[in-house]
Amino acid sequence: MATKSSASSYERINITLPRATLGLLDRVASKGNRSRFINEAIRRLAKGRSRAELRKLLEEDGRVNRERDLAVHAEWAAVDAETWPGHRRR
Repeated sequence: MATKSSASSYERINITLPRATLGLLDRVASKGNRSRFINEAIRRLAKGRSRAELRKLLEEDGRVNRERDLAVHAEWAAVDAETWPGHRRR
């Protein structure tokens, strides 16, 4: 049985997901349970794998999704430039 951790042991982060992945997440986890679902998915993916194996998986995913990731970066770069004073585009 899992025990509940105190709120101070959690940290809020901001992530970017493809719309298709978000749609899948919405189908399998309610909005109130997204964090729990993502936490469990990461733990299952990483369990029993070495850092080298996980790095290889991430690198492979990076190659497969390079174009998508560059498009998301370009889309948000303009927003960052407007939002953060002194931010320069690269």
